[in-house]
Amino acid sequence: MYFLSGWPKRLLCPLGSPAEAPIHVQSDPQRTFFAVLAPVRLSIWYSRPSVLIVTYKEPEKSSSQFGFYKQAEWRPDSTMIAVSTAYGYILFFHITSTRGDKYLYEPVYPKGSPQMKGTPHFKEEQCAPALNLEMKKILDLQAPIMSLQSMLEDLLVATSDGLLHLIHWEGMTNGRKAINLCTVPFSVDLQSSRAGSFLGFADVHIRDMEYCATLDGFAVVFNDGKIGFITPVSSRFTAEQLHGVWPQDVVDGTCVAVNNKYRLMAFGCASGSVQVYTIDNTTGAMLLSHKLELTAKQYPDIWNKTGAVKLVRWSPDNSVVIVTWENGGLSLWSVFGAQLICTLGGDFAYRSDGTKKDPLKINSMSWGAEGYHLWVISGFGAQSTEIESDSKSIVKQPGILLFQFIKSVLTVNPCMSNQEQVLLQGEDRLYLNCGEASQTQHARGSSAHPEHKAAGAKSPFADSGVESQGLSTLLGHRHWHVVQISNTYLESNWPIRFSAIDKLGQNIAVVGKFGFAHYSLLTKKWKLFGNITQEQNMIVTGGLAWWNDFVVLACYNISDHQEELRVYLRTSNLDNAFAHITKAQAETLLLSVFRDMVIVFRADCSICLYSIERKSDGPTTTAGIQVLQEVSMSRYIPHPFLVVSVTLTSVSTENGITLKMPQQARDAESIMLNLAGQLIMMQRDRSGPQIREKDSHPNQRKLLPFCPPVVLAQSVENVWTTCRANKQKRHLLEALWLSCGGAGMKVWLPLFPRDHRKPHSFLSQRIMLPFHINIYPLAVLFEDALVLGAVNDTLLYDSLYTRNSAREQLEVLFPYCVVERTSQIYLHHILRQLLVRNLGEQALLLAQSCAALPYFPHVLELMLHEVLEEEATSREPIPDPLLPTVAKFITEFPLFLQTVVHCARKTEYALWNYLFAAVGNPKDLFEECLMAQDLDTAASYLIILQNMEVPAVSRQHATLLFNTALEQGKWDLCRHMIRFLKAIGSGESETPPSTPTAQEPSSSGGFEFFRNRSISLSQSAENVPASKFSLQKTLSMPSGPSGKRWSKDSDCAENMYIDMMLWRHARRLLEEVRLKDLGCFAAQLGFELISWLCKERTRAARVDNFVLALKRLHKDFLWPLPITPASSVSSPFKNGKYRTGEQLLKSQSADPFLNLEMDPAVSTVQRSQSWLGSIGPAHHEIDTTSSPGPQMQDAFLSPLSAKGDECSIGSATDLTESSSMVDGDWTMVDENFSTLSLTQSELEHISMELASKGPHKSQVQLRYLLHMFMEAGCLDWCIVIGLILRESSVISQILLLIQSSEVDGEMLQNIKTGLHAVDRWASTDCPGYKPFLNIIKPQVQKFSELTEEQVQPEAFQPITAGKTPEHTGPRAEESRGPSGHGSLPQGEVGGSGLVGRNEEDAARAEEEESFQDGTYDCSVS
Repeated sequence: MYFLSGWPKRLLCPLGSPAEAPIHVQSDPQRTFFAVLAPVRLSIWYSRPSVLIVTYKEPEKSSSQFGFYKQAEWRPDSTMIAVSTAYGYILFFHITSTRGDKYLYEPVYPKGSPQMKGTPHFKEEQCAPALNLEMKKILDLQAPIMSLQSMLEDLLVATSDGLLHLIHWEGMTNGRKAINLCTVPFSVDLQSSRAGSFLGFADVHIRDMEYCATLDGFAVVFNDGKIGFITPVSSRFTAEQLHGVWPQDVVDGTCVAVNNKYRLMAFGCASGSVQVYTIDNTTGAMLLSHKLELTAKQYPDIWNKTGAVKLVRWSPDNSVVIVTWENGGLSLWSVFGAQLICTLGGDFAYRSDGTKKDPLKINSMSWGAEGYHLWVISGFGAQSTEIESDSKSIVKQPGILLFQFIKSVLTVNPCMSNQEQVLLQGEDRLYLNCGEASQTQHARGSSAHPEHKAAGAKSPFADSGVESQGLSTLLGHRHWHVVQISNTYLESNWPIRFSAIDKLGQNIAVVGKFGFAHYSLLTKKWKLFGNITQEQNMIVTGGLAWWNDFVVLACYNISDHQEELRVYLRTSNLDNAFAHITKAQAETLLLSVFRDMVIVFRADCSICLYSIERKSDGPTTTAGIQVLQEVSMSRYIPHPFLVVSVTLTSVSTENGITLKMPQQARDAESIMLNLAGQLIMMQRDRSGPQIREKDSHPNQRKLLPFCPPVVLAQSVENVWTTCRANKQKRHLLEALWLSCGGAGMKVWLPLFPRDHRKPHSFLSQRIMLPFHINIYPLAVLFEDALVLGAVNDTLLYDSLYTRNSAREQLEVLFPYCVVERTSQIYLHHILRQLLVRNLGEQALLLAQSCAALPYFPHVLELMLHEVLEEEATSREPIPDPLLPTVAKFITEFPLFLQTVVHCARKTEYALWNYLFAAVGNPKDLFEECLMAQDLDTAASYLIILQNMEVPAVSRQHATLLFNTALEQGKWDLCRHMIRFLKAIGSGESETPPSTPTAQEPSSSGGFEFFRNRSISLSQSAENVPASKFSLQKTLSMPSGPSGKRWSKDSDCAENMYIDMMLWRHARRLLEEVRLKDLGCFAAQLGFELISWLCKERTRAARVDNFVLALKRLHKDFLWPLPITPASSVSSPFKNGKYRTGEQLLKSQSADPFLNLEMDPAVSTVQRSQSWLGSIGPAHHEIDTTSSPGPQMQDAFLSPLSAKGDECSIGSATDLTESSSMVDGDWTMVDENFSTLSLTQSELEHISMELASKGPHKSQVQLRYLLHMFMEAGCLDWCIVIGLILRESSVISQILLLIQSSEVDGEMLQNIKTGLHAVDRWASTDCPGYKPFLNIIKPQVQKFSELTEEQVQPEAFQPITAGKTPEHTGPRAEESRGPSGHGSLPQGEVGGSGLVGRNEEDAARAEEEESFQDGTYDCSVS
């Protein structure tokens, strides 16, 4: 509602004696002038600018006769002031304008500026008028005056001798006798009318009183602390006609203030609380509405030490009340008791170093115009005498402070409550919560808030869920969009009275004293009246609203003395020529727009409905307005001023299902009227004969009459409804939201039968659910189940000032106040209320409609948490606990497991047993998580199990989880599990491990380390000294912190237990030839791979099937199988081209389903992320021949994020000539095999060979593994990796190692048979490997001669004779092919060959064809 802004201002009072220091401030009825009293001085101040106009100083002689000034009261027309004095005198001062047209301050304009003197009323608005004060009349009442109150044309004065004087403003009593209070009868209510007791003791008198126009009587506080309300029984104000009512239980009243709009009386009490009473309409008794009191929970150190309430003041718009206490401090409350601000806590009460400040003591206060300022006379108490040193200090005497406020637009323009924006208005600026209009409009489109279309048209968003402004714009950040109000408009029309924003949040309109102006957030421009006379000729009376592109407002036309309803088009110039004007019978007090209807509440207590439609007359567009219906409310409304808001809604007691004609559910069903806090609903009367739509003329819709009103709720401050519809979220969109001050919020929720079954006769169709929220609601986002609000935040700047010199600076005494946006979820409150009332089915429907909201998991968690806290900590046993119901409810949602565990982790351990008794055993829940593959949630359950169960149980479950995490490659989790298992064993279980949240240090640790430090294994073995290969073990360990834990002695059983599991996993990976996963596993978990491989050299770490291993590695590392270029075959060159195609075909079709032998899981799922994050499969870089069958391609297409190691075969070929590595390999080949005579074609072939490498990352990974196996002495694996890398240096290095050291004979035999098998496989299926095998053939021969003493050369026959099949194959096929193909270019031949292959295999998917096509061409080119 109201929020403090910035620092208060201090007004400089003229210096003088202490008797001239201000003690009392009173504003005039228009709040333009302020009378400031000092003991011997009366000053008049102007409000804007806040300047002193005139001062009257009492001469000493008369001052000693009258006594000091005490109180002041203005005459309603601001021409006189009555001042009471200490000795019972009333002084009447006349205020007159001096010297005709004179002003204190004159504006000076530069030449040629548009503001010229010609405009009417111009000067008066610009500057403070010069006034004269003269004392005209003195009246002696002969007793000290306790209270002055202006009442219409009279002044009511209460004196300490128990009399009430009624005095005419001219200073005469008109012969009316003073009324003695002892003769006024008092009773509990008005029904026992004359039987009231009298105030039967002598010295009773009124201490404070205030007149309430809408209740027609006085709220009074007596000197003994009793409170009451005195009302005239008939029109005459005499002792015989007065009667009083009082509540029996209040005896410590100190002061009173009256709210005319809500008919409330706020009585301050000596206890520090404020009791707010209202009058019962039927009996006339005083009823306690609510209390305003600080709670011990919020203000533990001060709540009962505030002293008595000193002053209570309602704001000019009656929407908030400000309270101050004897011991200092200010607090601000909404009408029905929601606390908005209190200066007794937080930064107001404490300095930044933590020391306590003295609270601000307030002697008097008065609200300024429209509530933007609060004028405060501060008494700094004892402090004023302390600072004697600085004689010129302004602070030595009390001064006038101005507190500045920003208020919600709902306080003055309640029609804004059907919007989803928060709009606050300050005196010269507006605060919006919608984002930049220019950014949001593209996302939302022009129809994001569709208006109700013509009768037949369906709203474009009837069924979709994207109507609201978009959460990101409404909740995106905490800052406001601030719009400065046009200075030109403000200069002559301050203060701003109303403002409104359109549905899309792109246009704003403001209304000041006269006229109005509007602003577009897209163009960032203000539009003002071109003709200032038109602007100054209209006074907006009933607020204003947007309808599409039009501003609708109700105003008074000064020159015609006529009430009007006007509609202005936003896009045209602001001029009456473009406005549609309708005359109205009476003054409009409230106006609201619903779809294409305007509802107006008028001063004669009637409600009028208009239809509004867009009209295009040729070039100009206007809106037409027609009266639809008038409803008189005078029977129900005692005073028109009491109506707070009026809205049309589609809400009715029946929901749309039961209506005879469903389309009527979309119409304006009922009128909601907030009458002084009572929400009254009038529905259309459907009991009469129904008019069929088609009979009546389509333009004149015959509207049904309204039923008599029904009271829906009490203490209502604001009402929110929406005119949109959404079938998915009917509960939320057809509900009615109420804010009820201190009582929180209420929602009137529709209840729908499930699946449109016939509703139960006993089930009501709507239900009112109360719920509390922690913020003051300013807007409701219907679909998003959020309440938006604003909250005051404070910033301390006192540390910027040195303590002594600036001790009394306002910046030190007060924090700087800012307003922040805030929001709150309310869905869990509603679900809980429905469950309490056994409406679980409705709760489920509602929750399912909101399950897509991003914070829905949080909603469930909040609900569970709140119920758990309440029930588990309650002192008394709960007869009907709600927790089992809530638990059952949450199981309906897939997030059940997470919700429970998150809730448990956020509550204390003591409540866990109660929680799990309701939701189920944590062991079962843990197993459910494992079954659902939700490992992170399972890890959270593990922590709960560890606290609730014996260590053995948690170890058992941890092992389960650890194995699953290993299998799935969740390395972070694995590291946590290792730590956890160790902690269980070593008794560190006091500190349960955290669930994995933060990422552990870069997962590429070990891998990067190796790449930087190790030597290149591609160097030829001859150049490398043997010592270089005995790298220290530490090099193979990751450098991350995870490595350290392995360097500890693993002799304790716990470590042994973990090691066993790790070994088992490593063994499985090796058996399944998942080398990539093995490397990943070792690098991530700091597993000592080398030492383990040494142990397992002859068991798990031996290669059983070389060919299978080779093929698996090709697939795992995305490594292309080698291809044979045309020139490699020693045959006539012209046929070579053709033969290549056939050769390739052969290699591919030879065994199309080779990989069926592999484990299917491996072939389809790309296991684990790589060591460095994700490996991008080089999409089209992979050669066709690398995929023998269709499944193989699935593996390549697996959805890993393609970082793309761009090394397509083609480009790699082009680089061959310059590649230094290749050159090195050439020289090496020449050294080793100088005996071989290499033909041209074979050279070309080998260069092609070297070019067809896999991704760079795979290459690095393979070398890393090669290094590992080499150190561990697993030479058979080294051979396999050497083959895949096709580097003869690696093979020769291994063979050298075998020669120089003792190697197990079994391994040698294994290597020999393995190489044998590879050679056979290459001959039949993968001729691309033949050239490489030929290169290393001599070494292999040498190796076999060395290792076996009695070698028979025949044993190696298959390898040496390897070339024969390679030569014969192509020739045999050549004869089958069509001879004409010889002349075709190489690439084309390849292409056609492949198409032929695909025709045989028609079942293949299209994408695979293109994939093969592309790669094939690329590779052969």
